Amino acid sequence: MTVPNTRPKVADDVFATLLGAILGGRYAAGEKLPGQRALARDLGVTMTALREGLKRLEQMGLVDVRHGVAMRVNDVRERGTLDVLAPLLMRGGRLDPDVLADVFEARTLMLTELGALAAERRDDAQAGRLSALADAIARAPGDRAAQELDFAWATELAHAAGNLVFVLILNAIRAAYFANADALPVTADHAGLAPLYERAADAVAARDGDGARAAMLALALAQRERVEARRP
Repeated sequence: MTVPNTRPKVADDVFATLLGAILGGRYAAGEKLPGQRALARDLGVTMTALREGLKRLEQMGLVDVRHGVAMRVNDVRERGTLDVLAPLLMRGGRLDPDVLADVFEARTLMLTELGALAAERRDDAQAGRLSALADAIARAPGDRAAQELDFAWATELAHAAGNLVFVLILNAIRAAYFANADALPVTADHAGLAPLYERAADAVAARDGDGARAAMLALALAQRERVEARRP
């Protein structure tokens, strides 16, 4: 009989526990963590599971782990990677409205410039896909479905702009959204937003950079307004 390997789950639990402790303020930036043996004992896990959990925290930029040196907690604002975004959105099981506002602000700035760049750099196939996505959003059966199509729209816009960094940032925002989708408000009235998608798609197709920038700004601001109206 094969015995199931439970170590990955234990390492996941270690990671989640320490992540919550760091983001929740139990371990402040600059503070030393307990030694690995003490941590493993306190958590009731093996050293191997502990090290696997710590490795994930280190990859996120949250801790420094070096042989023979005390482990320290890093300032998330200085060392944190985009992987921290999803857990920052939901801390202690509650949506952080300040982080959500920051996400919308960053998203608005990105999409606005992506519209202009896409108008300048897109090829015919990309322009066609943006138009098709605008039409699909207008016909979406509900706001949640339209939300998923909106992420496809933003990603296609970034590809049309030809900027890999923007694509990766949008990927991180999308991952953070879907990791917390049940707790996040959905953009309401997707049918009312449809003309803004169409306007942006038309501007990109016409290589009208200023028009695409203006349309994407109007769309991003309208989305933010609708989400905030639904927030408890």
